[in-house]
Amino acid sequence: MRECGFGTLGVNYGLNGDNLPTPSDVINLYGRCGINILRLFEPNHGVLDALQGKKDLVLWLGTRNEDIQGFATNQLAANAWVNANVVPYYKNVNIAYITIGNEVVPGDAAAPFVANGIKNIMQALVDVGIKSDIKVTTVVAMTALGVSYPPSAGAFTGSAAGIMKDIANVLGSSGAPILVNVYPYFAYASNPQQISLNYALFTSSTPVVVDGNLQYFNLFDAMVDSFYAALEKIDAGEIRIGISETGWPTNGNEPFTSVENALTYNKNLVKHVTSGVGTPKRPNLKYDVVLFEMFNEDLKAPGVEQNFGFFSPNMNPVYPFWNC
Repeated sequence: MRECGFGTLGVNYGLNGDNLPTPSDVINLYGRCGINILRLFEPNHGVLDALQGKKDLVLWLGTRNEDIQGFATNQLAANAWVNANVVPYYKNVNIAYITIGNEVVPGDAAAPFVANGIKNIMQALVDVGIKSDIKVTTVVAMTALGVSYPPSAGAFTGSAAGIMKDIANVLGSSGAPILVNVYPYFAYASNPQQISLNYALFTSSTPVVVDGNLQYFNLFDAMVDSFYAALEKIDAGEIRIGISETGWPTNGNEPFTSVENALTYNKNLVKHVTSGVGTPKRPNLKYDVVLFEMFNEDLKAPGVEQNFGFFSPNMNPVYPFWNC
C-alpha cells in the first residue's frame, strides 16, 4: 500500500451530476493526468470496481454522514460496512484512508458519534485481518474554529472542542491525521474589504500577517496554522493535518470567481505544497492535499458549487492545468 502524508496531490471525485463520464473513463483520466489520490465521498461500487488493479491511485474512501451513528453505536453495523465496502476491494484497490463523514464536525447531529465511529471501523478492519494498512479518520470544516485570527489564537468552538478532543485521542493512538477542508476562496469572498486577493492567491511578495515571530504571505498557511493552534489548545498538537478539500471556483460569484483566479490559486497551491516548505508553524512538514474537484457537477446548488471542476462532464478541461 502506498503511504500518504508526504506531499501527495489528489482530486476529489464527486458524483452529483447527471451527465458525468463512466467511472472507468474517470479512473483512466486520473491516470493520464498523473493524479495520485482520488477522494470518494461515499462508497460507490461502480467506482470501486473501476479502481480494481489501479494500485498507483490512492483512494480516500468516505462514509455517508447518515450512517455514522449506526456503526458508532453498533459494532456489527461497522463490521457490515467494512464487509460490504472494503473486504471485496482492499487487495486490489489502494485504500489509504476511510473517512468517517464529511464536515460532520461541528454542527451535524452525528458529530458526537464520530470518535466512536472511527474506533468501531478500526476494530472492524482488525477483525477481518486488515489491521493498520488502512487508517481511519474524519474530515472537518474550518467552521469548527471559533477563533482563527491571528493564527496563534486559533481555537475550536465550545461545541466542537470536546468532540475534537475525543477524535484526537483516537487518532493519536493510530497515527492517522485529521483531514481538514480549507478554502481561502470563501474567506476572501466573504470579506474582501479586509482580505486581499494577493493574500488569498499566494501572490503577495511581502508578509500580510505577522503573528509573533511568524510571517504569513498567504491565507492558506494562516488557516492551516490556526487549526494547528486549536489542536494544541486541546493538547493534540502532535496530530498531523491533511487537506481533504481546497480549490477556487471559475464562475458563479463575479468578480471573485474567474478562470484566471482558479488557475492562479491552484497552480500556486500545488507549487507551495510540493515544495515541502510546510507552514510557518510547521516548517518543512509535508502534507497531502486533495483539490476540489474533478468535474463541474450540474446537480449541485446553482452558483459557485457547480463551478469548482477542473473538467467539464465531457472530460474537456475547464482551463489548462493537468498535463493530460
